[in-house]
Amino acid sequence: MGINTVFEALSHPVRRKVLALLKSGPMSAGDLAAHFDISRPTLSVHFAKLKEAELVAVQRQGTSLIYHLNTSVLEQALADVLSLKEQDQ
Repeated sequence: MGINTVFEALSHPVRRKVLALLKSGPMSAGDLAAHFDISRPTLSVHFAKLKEAELVAVQRQGTSLIYHLNTSVLEQALADVLSLKEQDQ
């Protein structure tokens, strides 16, 4: 996971909303899609960006994909940003 990949993933409001929805617990791709008025292929691109940044983990249950929030990546990205501020002082 690179910090640039994480911030690129966080730069889009749809991806931030997906992460906010996952704060309450794991959700299927279909359940997440119900919260958006965009096509499933477009939403799949957003899911792929989140997976690439390791902000979400995906588990297959039968024919469903279940998305889980990976808070440790968010915590590491925040720590990296805070360390930049400490270096400036």
